Amino acid sequence: MTKQDAVMDWPAVVAELHRNGMTLTELAKRNGLNPNVFRQVKNRTSYKAQKIIADFIGQKPENIWPSRYPKGKPRILDTNKYPPVASQKAGAAADGKVAA
Repeated sequence: MTKQDAVMDWPAVVAELHRNGMTLTELAKRNGLNPNVFRQVKNRTSYKAQKIIADFIGQKPENIWPSRYPKGKPRILDTNKYPPVASQKAGAAADGKVAA
């Protein structure tokens, strides 16, 4: 595993910020965001703050918060194999007695 592939835990992220002479509050101020967002990013999802922190320490956000970035493939159905089905309401006439 290279440095880019390693999953980092939160204390390692904060330690890396401090090794580079930065704090969460200062990083937030330099990027024009509320410092509380950066302090809460450990427990709350903020993709903008996560990207800024990850870029600063030279990691990908997926490596720091793997549970917030699923690795699944997009599930797009093949329309040739699974054609669209007709609407169930297309052929049905409205029942005026029930609707009124």
